[in-house]
Amino acid sequence: MISDPRKVAILIFDDVEVLDFCGPFEVFSVTGLLTPPPPFSVYTVAETAGPITARNGLSVNPRYTTRECPAPDILLIPGGMGTRREIHNRALTDWIARRAEQVELILSVCTGALLLAKAGLLDGLEATTHHGALDLLRQHTPRTKISPEKRFIDNGKVIVSAGISAGIDMSLYVVGRLLGEDEALQTARYMEYDWKGIEASYFAWE
Repeated sequence: MISDPRKVAILIFDDVEVLDFCGPFEVFSVTGLLTPPPPFSVYTVAETAGPITARNGLSVNPRYTTRECPAPDILLIPGGMGTRREIHNRALTDWIARRAEQVELILSVCTGALLLAKAGLLDGLEATTHHGALDLLRQHTPRTKISPEKRFIDNGKVIVSAGISAGIDMSLYVVGRLLGEDEALQTARYMEYDWKGIEASYFAWE
């Protein structure tokens, strides 16, 4: 029996970092491409309709708004300079908190961890973020253990990654966790991405 694909919602907002959301979008979108049916259905979601302007002027049209977004199985929160504004957007952080109660996994890339912190999702957990925002993350979630040496951290339901390109490694890890490491390695090979496997990809710096 063929199961329905997991729905992966990727939040976007003005000044989102491009690779933060495009890297994971690529990973989940091409997983299983050579052996259909695809295991993931990936879509973008924004608070309002209409184009958002990502870092460096890239215009992106979200597929859904937060009001009409299909219930995801996996919710991914990217980072970028826009998170400094969105952490004060109570409607958005409340939406993240509500969705987090319903999803199988919630993921953050880079300073997307700030939004998880404001939504109350990192208390008592271990986290990381972009190396330039570690102190800011500490300020917003003092009850979280911050581990800057790790490229991504699996807390069970909540998985966070360090900055920008680390989101690709985290997404491949999630593919491996859900579908097996061979599937993740096949996805990395298709992308021509130099991924060393689950155990080798945890740490950002030796």
